Amino acid sequence: GAVSRYPYPKDAWSPAGGWWSRPKTWKSNTIIAAIGMTVTLAAVWKVSADKEVRYQQPIRWIPSMMWAKQFRDQQE
Repeated sequence: GAVSRYPYPKDAWSPAGGWWSRPKTWKSNTIIAAIGMTVTLAAVWKVSADKEVRYQQPIRWIPSMMWAKQFRDQQE
């Protein structure tokens, strides 16, 4: 880095790992966090798509017509 490592208090605790942390499990931690965010995003997306209602029909095609329940029902 840009700064040489200097003495720091050993008794200080940080949830992020403290000064100059390099956890050995960073790859698996990153994968677990990415999976968690993906699952959360998918759940929010599904709830949003199920609740989406357009009271005025769009004049032209819009991307949300592919997943909105209102337009899926009309196609079937």
